[in-house]
Amino acid sequence: MKPKIDHMEYWPEMEALEDSRVMEEVLQAMENYDYHRYTAADVNRALGKENRGPEEFKALLSPAAAPFLEEMAQLAQHETHKHFGNSICLFTPLYISNYCENYCIYCGFNCHNQIKRARLDEAQIEKEMQAIAATGLEEILILTGESRAKSDVPYIGQACRIARNYFKMVGIEVYPMNSEDYTYLHQCGADYVTVFQETYNSDKYETLHLAGHKRVFPYRFNAQERALRGGMRGVAFAALLGLDDFRKDAFATGMHAYALQRKYPHAEISFSCPRLRPIVNHADINPKDVHEKELLQVMCAYRLFMPFAGMTISTRERSGFRDHVIGLAATKISAGVSTGIGSHTEDDAPRGDDQFEIADGRNVEDMVRAIKERGLQPVMNDYVYV
Repeated sequence: MKPKIDHMEYWPEMEALEDSRVMEEVLQAMENYDYHRYTAADVNRALGKENRGPEEFKALLSPAAAPFLEEMAQLAQHETHKHFGNSICLFTPLYISNYCENYCIYCGFNCHNQIKRARLDEAQIEKEMQAIAATGLEEILILTGESRAKSDVPYIGQACRIARNYFKMVGIEVYPMNSEDYTYLHQCGADYVTVFQETYNSDKYETLHLAGHKRVFPYRFNAQERALRGGMRGVAFAALLGLDDFRKDAFATGMHAYALQRKYPHAEISFSCPRLRPIVNHADINPKDVHEKELLQVMCAYRLFMPFAGMTISTRERSGFRDHVIGLAATKISAGVSTGIGSHTEDDAPRGDDQFEIADGRNVEDMVRAIKERGLQPVMNDYVYV
């Protein structure tokens, strides 16, 4: 029997940031966070503050804040409008490979799940991007399963180069890398990096990630900081709500973003707000105690804590909820989404199974209409290169 790999130990090829204490600070803050001790008076004080720090963030995430959700939403909407106006950015994800070497028990791509695997070649990637660009979108998020063998850094880099021919903004959501790899991908055209920590509870993390590079908790945790050191303009943070105590995970996510914003003031910080979704062969997976009301509380707390941060609401959520939160807390929304491989063209591109089931299948035209119906302005790109 093989000895169990220590999930807190770096592998030899993994870059460790010896001079960074961000992880230790965030995990200590999460450990000390007792959300049951906050009262209605604490929430009222937090809502009355003009500038809110970690203590106010704790109160706004607590159960005591649930009765104040309407007030939180109104203040969040005010902050969103103040910093982002009526603009709602549109993008779509493009999955170019679903091969994975990790064994994450909640993910449809995990290496032991019997799904149809596929990997697009350069010509197929370009056709997919041409089809997406034809919808009017100017931002794309490139995703892969976490397999360096099937999706190595040069392969992802080439996808970024192709994307630069069609899109003004290019993001990547792939496996964590060393700083030099992020530098290379930035040179290839990537603007920002999204990494889901999944859960910040390292003990629970160990039970969910049984094999592969992703098992190494600290390497994943420090991915955003390595990306910023590698030259990326922006980084996005998320916990997959429903895997563990969602209040503690949301608090740690916010503190992680807050710590890096203070350390790297130039960085463009954003949040994603995903909940668990059913996957192929496991339709019973669900976010348990994280319902729409709880998700809205988390989003409003993020907005009131870090009013300048972007916020994405994905197609994991139903259309009605997504329409409700844009302009209120969310500033970015996806459209024309597929989490499978080779789904944007009708040619002979390989078709691979989805990572998870989406809940909102509207195309770009429908999403633009929905945004306008709420008195908001759909924006295809919010960054100008000079």
